[in-house]
Amino acid sequence: MKENYCLQAALVCLSMLCHSQAFALERRSHLRPSFYGHHEKGKEGQVLQRSKRGWVWNQFFVIEEYTGPDPVLVGRLHSDIDSGDGNIKYILSGEGAGTIFVIDDKSGNIHATKTLDREERAQYTLMAQAVDRDTNRPLEPPSEFIVKVQDINDNPPEFLHETYHANVPERSNVGTSVIQVTASDADDPTYGNSAKLVYSILEGQPYFSVEAQTGIIRTALPNMDREAKEEYHVVIQAKDMGGHMGGLSGTTKVTITLTDVNDNPPKFPQSVYQMSISEAAVPGEEVGRVKAKDPDIGENGLVTYNIVDGDGMELFEITTDYETQEGVVKLKKPVDFETKRAYSLKVEAANVHIDPKFISNGPFKDTVTVKIAVEDADEPPMFLAPSYIHEVQENAAAGTVVGRVHAKDPDAANSPIRYSIDRHTDLDRFFTINPEDGFIKTTKPLDREETAWLNISVFAAEIHNRHQEAKVPVAIRVLDVNDNAPKFAAPYEGFICESDQTKPLSNQPIVTISADDKDDTANGPRFIFSLPPEIIHNPNFTVRDNRDNTAGVYARRGGFSRQKQDLYLLPIVISDGGIPPMSSTNTLTIKVCGCDVNGALLSCNAEAYILNAGLSTGALIAILACIVILLVIVVLFVTLRRQKKEPLIVFEEEDVRENIITYDDEGGGEEDTEAFDIATLQNPDGINGFIPRKDIKPEYQYMPRPGLRPAPNSVDVDDFINTRIQEADNDPTAPPYDSIQIYGYEGRGSVAGSLSSLESATTDSDLDYDYLQNWGPRFKKLADLYGSKDTFDDDS
Repeated sequence: MKENYCLQAALVCLSMLCHSQAFALERRSHLRPSFYGHHEKGKEGQVLQRSKRGWVWNQFFVIEEYTGPDPVLVGRLHSDIDSGDGNIKYILSGEGAGTIFVIDDKSGNIHATKTLDREERAQYTLMAQAVDRDTNRPLEPPSEFIVKVQDINDNPPEFLHETYHANVPERSNVGTSVIQVTASDADDPTYGNSAKLVYSILEGQPYFSVEAQTGIIRTALPNMDREAKEEYHVVIQAKDMGGHMGGLSGTTKVTITLTDVNDNPPKFPQSVYQMSISEAAVPGEEVGRVKAKDPDIGENGLVTYNIVDGDGMELFEITTDYETQEGVVKLKKPVDFETKRAYSLKVEAANVHIDPKFISNGPFKDTVTVKIAVEDADEPPMFLAPSYIHEVQENAAAGTVVGRVHAKDPDAANSPIRYSIDRHTDLDRFFTINPEDGFIKTTKPLDREETAWLNISVFAAEIHNRHQEAKVPVAIRVLDVNDNAPKFAAPYEGFICESDQTKPLSNQPIVTISADDKDDTANGPRFIFSLPPEIIHNPNFTVRDNRDNTAGVYARRGGFSRQKQDLYLLPIVISDGGIPPMSSTNTLTIKVCGCDVNGALLSCNAEAYILNAGLSTGALIAILACIVILLVIVVLFVTLRRQKKEPLIVFEEEDVRENIITYDDEGGGEEDTEAFDIATLQNPDGINGFIPRKDIKPEYQYMPRPGLRPAPNSVDVDDFINTRIQEADNDPTAPPYDSIQIYGYEGRGSVAGSLSSLESATTDSDLDYDYLQNWGPRFKKLADLYGSKDTFDDDS
């Protein structure tokens, strides 16, 4: 601080010395006669005279940041007309006048009353004027002058940012530009070295350097490795005064990160990987993973895996998991423990992106051996063939062997196999299979014409583990036998024109026929057409075989007439070419028709031909109308006769004989004759001994026999029924059909008698029911109701 104060005092003195010399020079210059002015002509020829400036001034300087005890003398104003008697008054106005700058109105000395900062304001513009002290009359026109604040080195350099971040690739050459840092100084760059900056590095050596004039940071060491150290912290200093002693300085921190390049190949951490896979695994299942380490990052660290050698290249594959950078070994095809128990693979890991600059560091790949052991598993049975095709003849008897399927257990245990048919594929149960040996047999005859191929599925399962099963498709072809005779391919019908005997026969066939056979082509064509042997010499028609599975029917004669015969039925025998051949007789219908002169059919109706000779259409309609009327009359007559005709046999409602009449009462037993009238069981018509039949007329009147008269109501029912039975058996006029006569008779001799209360009209009955007490527990309730009469009377 003392050095600064001494420097400021010296500068103030130097400034004052310069000011006084300037005043003296200026004073001497204003004393010059030429300085007083020159003459100019006005617009009207008037001579104008410029007045002489009678006071002296100059540009003033004041040093910034002065902190002395007294105000700083900036300068002095003095007019030539000032004789020193005190009559002139100096006035100061403008920027900072009265606050920062003050003037002694007598001497004209200007002082700075405050500390000035050039970085806040570099100069001030002021106006000075000399006036009469008494009258304030301006003695001179006002003059403008400038007070400049002289700079001192009071501001240190400042960087644009407190911290910087930069990246540079690893292994960059020495001198590679990293970043440029820039600092600024608020001091006056035009005055001295206060704003002249010099950059230097304080931390970060020997890895980086900085250019002193530009602030550019560069690499200073070759082959810097990101994998060894990725981030560096560098401190840069900027110092003013050209870097000399006494200058002010500022610093900034720069974080430099080395970016990655592909300068490291992938490397497996071990030379052999051990893996295992079950033989029951399906293709696509993961076996294991391998991983090669690459210290590079990003795309420079991407690794891809491939199988380059080994005895399992056809059974295994490897893919790359780019998220974990691992090689995933997967099963490509099924493996079999019993066939081969171990496999070896050679796996290569290589970088995806290779930088040509570092190709000399290669090769950028590595290999490893992967050994895979196959583990035994309980496998399902395996059929010896992926599918089976068998044949069986149609119509073969039930139990015919179709073929055999065979499966075995691939495991070392070789468990026994049990076979079965999937009944979803054999809904009609055409086949059965022996569960032990796999022989397939038929259960019923097969018809090739219904189904030529049958497809079933057969299961094979281990006896000790039914969950381990296999399935195989079996196709069964039904072989054809010649079991279908050929038939007409269509319902053929021939037409021949009636003609006279003299007209020549036509060479055209009446109809061309063909045949169809449901059997296979081997048992079908060629078809042979002929007439039956018994009509081989048919006088009307003949059949000619065309030897192409067709035949033509020709007329042997002419003169066919519809009046004689309008329809011919011609039997034709068709035989196939099977072994043995099958044949059938088919009937061909040939109609005789009327034709025009060109042979075109007109009509094949014989009746129409006859009617045209004598009856018109109107007459035919009249005849048909009469027939209809007659039919209506007959129907009406029959209907009326049926309505008047009485029925031959009387309905049940009209004949009470042999009917069952039901009464909803219990009755009093055999002794109770007042419950119902026994006479209702008698036939009213048979009271007099005569029972008429209404379906036939009796030849004689039946006279009742003595002793069969109806009994009175007091007769025993048993006797009455026996009487009626005998009467029915001996009655010749009884209906000629069996009848049932039912009578509700309980029999006689009951110990209990009747339990009916119909005769007990009053409560004063004298019957004794005490014997009910001896009938057991089932009659206890009745005994309590009827046997305790005396008890009730006594209690009352």
